[in-house]
Amino acid sequence: MELSKNYQHASLDDKWYKHWMDKQYFRSVPDERQPYTIVIPPPNVTGILHMGHTLNETIQDILIRRARMTGFNACWVPGSDHASIATEAKVVDMLKREKGIEKSQLTREEFLKHAYEWKDKYGGIIYSQIAKLGCSCDWDRVTFTMDDHYYKAVIKVFVDLYNKGLIYRGARMINWDPVAKTALSDEEVEYREVTGKLFHLQYNIEGSDEKITIATGRPETIMGDSAICVNPNDERYQHLKGKYAVVPLINRRIPIIFDEYVDKEFGTGALKVTPAHDLNDYNLGLKHHLEVIDTLHEDGTLNANAQIYVGEDRFAARKKIVAELKEKGILVKEEEYATKTAQSQRTNAVVEPRISTQWFVKMADLAKPALDAVVNGDVKIHPGDRFLATYRYWMENVKDWCISRQLWWGQQIPAWYDANGKFVVAATLAEAEQLYIETHGPLGDTKLTQDEDCLDTWFSSWLWPMEVFNGISQPGNAEAKYYYPTSVLVTGQDIIFFWVARMIMAGMEYEQEIPFQDVYFTGMVRDSQGRKMSKQLGNSPDLLEMIGHYGADAVRFGVMITAPAGNDLLFDMATVEQGQKFTNKIWNALKLVKMWNTTPSTSEAPTHFAVKWFESRLAQVQQEVIDLFKDFKLSEALKTIYSLIWDDFCNWYLEWIKPGYEQPIDANVHSKTIEFFEQLMQLLHPFMPHATEEVYHLLRERAAGDDLIVKQFATPGAINAAVLAEAELAKEVITGLRDLRNKSQYKPKDVIEVFIETQQQGAYADIQEILAKQVNATSISFTNDVVEKSIACVIGKDKFYVKSEIEIDPAAQKESLLKDLAYLQGFLVSVDKKLSNEKFVANAKPEVVEVERKKREDAEVKIKAIEESLKLL
Repeated sequence: MELSKNYQHASLDDKWYKHWMDKQYFRSVPDERQPYTIVIPPPNVTGILHMGHTLNETIQDILIRRARMTGFNACWVPGSDHASIATEAKVVDMLKREKGIEKSQLTREEFLKHAYEWKDKYGGIIYSQIAKLGCSCDWDRVTFTMDDHYYKAVIKVFVDLYNKGLIYRGARMINWDPVAKTALSDEEVEYREVTGKLFHLQYNIEGSDEKITIATGRPETIMGDSAICVNPNDERYQHLKGKYAVVPLINRRIPIIFDEYVDKEFGTGALKVTPAHDLNDYNLGLKHHLEVIDTLHEDGTLNANAQIYVGEDRFAARKKIVAELKEKGILVKEEEYATKTAQSQRTNAVVEPRISTQWFVKMADLAKPALDAVVNGDVKIHPGDRFLATYRYWMENVKDWCISRQLWWGQQIPAWYDANGKFVVAATLAEAEQLYIETHGPLGDTKLTQDEDCLDTWFSSWLWPMEVFNGISQPGNAEAKYYYPTSVLVTGQDIIFFWVARMIMAGMEYEQEIPFQDVYFTGMVRDSQGRKMSKQLGNSPDLLEMIGHYGADAVRFGVMITAPAGNDLLFDMATVEQGQKFTNKIWNALKLVKMWNTTPSTSEAPTHFAVKWFESRLAQVQQEVIDLFKDFKLSEALKTIYSLIWDDFCNWYLEWIKPGYEQPIDANVHSKTIEFFEQLMQLLHPFMPHATEEVYHLLRERAAGDDLIVKQFATPGAINAAVLAEAELAKEVITGLRDLRNKSQYKPKDVIEVFIETQQQGAYADIQEILAKQVNATSISFTNDVVEKSIACVIGKDKFYVKSEIEIDPAAQKESLLKDLAYLQGFLVSVDKKLSNEKFVANAKPEVVEVERKKREDAEVKIKAIEESLKLL
């Protein structure tokens, strides 16, 4: 079979994914094996895979593939999240843009019908992209957070927590998204540094000509002012006790109050208090019994309470109010200042503090077991040193969770109201009616209506590791018992509190057990300039385009080779190109091995040194990879495997065993080479599955079912340290002699003789033949004397002389040697300077000082050898 010039990813990626699917290798059912379970962090049904998803899914697939090849019953559950805010916004936009329909024109049922149609149309896109990346998910287990069983599970948990007194309804200051027109939890708000403006306004003191100046960044809220507050110890304002100020533009009188909350040194020392539009002002208002005047509609426009500019957007109103304040001489100064704005994570809208009646979860009692689980090490975080303190701080200072959203797309809150606002909480209307009768008496003509709001998306996803196995809807079922708790969670560090902490809380509450044993945090994917990837910047590549051009394996390699756990990934297309080159390097090695003819071996034939070396080197790396996977150092594992294949196998081993032109290779050596190649493909398979499966099948004929994806790892073999040392010596000598040949301007075909001046001739016993072959030497001899008419160099502790009948240019050789001498002398000066620094020697670790001393010793030996070589010219 003639192999193509390069690996043809376009056809082979699809070929092998189809083969794996047909063989049902991704499918998992409970059996006698130990499970290894991963649940996918459900991407929004609205989206497509971005680079953060690509990194996340690749890591999960690497872990699940290696588990499958290590004897575990590997189960990777895919799914998606209904993403209430984001999806509803897209559906609303689609209806308006494509059909000219406003949401307000529809009933809830009509809107949900459109939403499900939208989900059915776009929901599968993300799954096809995950498959295109080569992810070995159990596609029979796809779960959606609005599936019927999942919906029922969420409602069941709500009712249960309400009955336990852990869910309550009340009016509180919450975060409000004026674009999505919904409440947000604290974790759904991002604070961003901006340059704002501080406006200094003068309020008249009622009944006098005196004025008091306050500073505000939000002049459009002055119409909601309920008081002006000053510090009771501020002597400037003592005379204003019992006085009133007048709100500019609307001339409403408000009291001047005194509270130590105000910093008399900040600004003017006087603070306008607007309880409806600021959390701190709200708390001050409660303390001083101030009127709450809400001047904004839910969409961020001014309402009738504002009295002026009614119907104007809050930011448009700000400009007009500032202009009027200037015109009337009320604005005395404006200045720029650094501040933070609260923005909705979903819509980027500036968040408004708003007093609203919402549903909340009491978090303190739920948080403690979840904190203990991580602190005690039951759940291990990777990298723990970075995130453990952050997790602990948040959990110890946790706030109650606002879980109601003013949306229709989501699980509808199971609270049922009569006409007077009395309510009961129950899963169904029938249950609600029965509970209402038991609680409030006969219904009579009363009809119960369900709460219009739906639940926060995170209130469904915190049940994910349990309910993907129906653990809430069917408690104690066989699959939930087998697969839960899951093995590892791979997720972004930005949702440690949104999701990770809450899943642990839910698991401890409903299973009395952690939901996963390990949490692997990925970093944020940034471009090569360190910028966060985004559509706005145009710096985020299209995943399908990348896969189409480079292949799935190259993309996987590209995101993993520089992706240490927890640290941001600086993504560069050069790493994907490197992955493609790596695939072709393997492909060319396959073609080389396949083209060799073999000659029968004799049983007396000694084992080739290269074979003995690579057996130990392979076993060494196999053990290193096992250890790296235990510590979730996946990027380091890939680098180690990459170096083993590219450098040790392709660049050294294959060169050492390669037969002469049109010469056969020993059959035993060839057979061992095929075995090594297979084991290398097995090591690499979790990272680059398609190419490794293809190469594995081309190395030799395979029986049915002999597929790399399910080939089990063997225990690493013995490691011969002496052989490894010999091989390193061989590499060092070959590199040094090749360098000397080049500097001496010998052509590749020019034959040389090599003489070694050494006290350890035995060290070269097994590698002399390899050395001669690799440097094109007719012989490798040992000597105790200077070899006349030769060039010399020092490699390691030994001196090497190279002699040839080919005349070299003495002047060019001398110039090259003098250049090397100057470099080494300069290097020696820098090392001596460091070693003569008493502070360095006293404070540095002994091994660091020893390294510097070894550098000095090596430099001195090489300088001496060059000086002797110069004498020979």
